[in-house]
Amino acid sequence: MPDDLDHKIIHGLQCAPRVSFRRLGEVIGVSEQTVARRYTALRRDGMLRVVGLGNLNARGQAEWIARLRCRPDAVGPLAHSLARRSEVAYVGIASGGSEIICIIRSPAGTDRDDLLLRQLPRAGAVLDVDVDLVVRVYGGPGTAPWTDPDASLTPEQVRRLTAGRPVPALSSPPPGEQDLPLLRALAEDGRATHTHLAEVTGWSKPRVARRLEVLEAAGSLTYDVDTLPERLGYRLNATLWLQVDLERLHQVGEEIGGHNECAFAAAISGRYNVMAVVICRDAPGFYRYLTDRLARVEGIRGYEISVRVNRLKQSASLIHQGRLIHPSLG
Repeated sequence: MPDDLDHKIIHGLQCAPRVSFRRLGEVIGVSEQTVARRYTALRRDGMLRVVGLGNLNARGQAEWIARLRCRPDAVGPLAHSLARRSEVAYVGIASGGSEIICIIRSPAGTDRDDLLLRQLPRAGAVLDVDVDLVVRVYGGPGTAPWTDPDASLTPEQVRRLTAGRPVPALSSPPPGEQDLPLLRALAEDGRATHTHLAEVTGWSKPRVARRLEVLEAAGSLTYDVDTLPERLGYRLNATLWLQVDLERLHQVGEEIGGHNECAFAAAISGRYNVMAVVICRDAPGFYRYLTDRLARVEGIRGYEISVRVNRLKQSASLIHQGRLIHPSLG
């Protein structure tokens, strides 16, 4: 079982996915070699993947949250089919095995009925569908660690790791075909070295560094840290669908997004206007979260809970036999 140091390393990578092991070690208070060794073990054991998410159409991209209520006998095959599609960023089975929750990326403005027809190869198995647009994602790097407070970095440590992040440059040119080798390599390993990236692109290391900076600043290249919470001691995962007073929408989203237990929070369209993914150690811990932290958030008028029973895809990783793997290996 990973210990507190592993949790601190994971939190540090959530804050700054490509931070050097030397810098991360300095902030945490351990050696560069210790950080490298722990990271390698977590990655080798399939508990952690840092992935680069390249987007050739960054300015015209939208994300949709789809809830599919299906026939029980069809949930598994349909969920696995969705997980194999590159447009689908997340797939989980919830609500006792009768519901599939997934995130679908598509060009902005795509008609959602047409979207479903393209994304759901076995639509006959679907009994009911809700598809909502992700309007805003709350929180930022390092604001929502779902580890124990004692095993998380301090606000000062987070500040040290995230200082100097690139400022978005709205006039930056979008990525093109020449960037595909770079983006593919980062999708395999978001921490690939400049030396390796230079080899796969045929560029010099200074050119790789400059191009990464431009793509990151333009929002055309982002990073995610995929983990397996269950293997880190957090066995209960639930999606909260919240009805929030409109005048409190931003405040509620930011407050929930800052909770330690919250891994993801977003404003969405539809009957429920806030979605939050909450990760706790167990059912008693989840109950404490609901009755203590969530109950104190003003502006929530109603809610629904979907408890996840299985997860097939996380960001850019498939889950296979309890390990995170690249989608091409699934």
